[in-house]
Amino acid sequence: MTRITTTAPVTIKGTRRRPLRTGALLNLSVAAGPVFAVLATMQAVSRDGFDMRRHPLSQLATGDLGFVQIINFVLAGIGVLCLAVTQHRIVTDGVGRRWLARMVGGFGVGLVAAGVLPMDPQDGFPIGTPAGPAAQMSWHGVAHSVAAAAAFTSLAAACIVFTVRKARQRAVLPAVLSATAALVFLLPVIPGWASIQIAINGLVAFSWTTAVALGLRKAFRANAEEGVR
Repeated sequence: MTRITTTAPVTIKGTRRRPLRTGALLNLSVAAGPVFAVLATMQAVSRDGFDMRRHPLSQLATGDLGFVQIINFVLAGIGVLCLAVTQHRIVTDGVGRRWLARMVGGFGVGLVAAGVLPMDPQDGFPIGTPAGPAAQMSWHGVAHSVAAAAAFTSLAAACIVFTVRKARQRAVLPAVLSATAALVFLLPVIPGWASIQIAINGLVAFSWTTAVALGLRKAFRANAEEGVR
């Protein structure tokens, strides 16, 4: 059994069974954000009647093609859960190490739940839907809103823990950027701008998870190579 070190000890098992596949999980973590952004953008510009200024990205999960966005949410959530697993494996020291992985995992679970529990058609989308909010929210529409709120609250907590860790390491830029991300997630919804605000939250969220995943992957690869020498 070979022990290598990144920001904390990581153990790789012997040759009869492959290593813990941490590298593969990190690759999935890195891909989650960009894939979500590409698929969501393609749908936003191609689906008739969708207007980013009035319709949140979650509304793409409604209608005949809604399954595409449902799958997009679920895949993104799985990618974030992969990040939580690798965070737990690699980061084994320092303040908040356990809570960081748990809060990232909470974001991933929230994304999966938001996918399998779609919101209700409203505001003229999909085409044929009456204007304005849904007359009565379905149970899954309510659950979607709860899952989304819980997901971003969990990610905000992860950002705060990450900020404290980086501040203690005197890594000023990552600490400032992570603190800014947490602030973005915790801002109250601005009337009339909710859909745009949600899109910005998603962009910031996946930028953060992608950056963290890239940092972990770089450290893991560097130390894996060091262990081979």
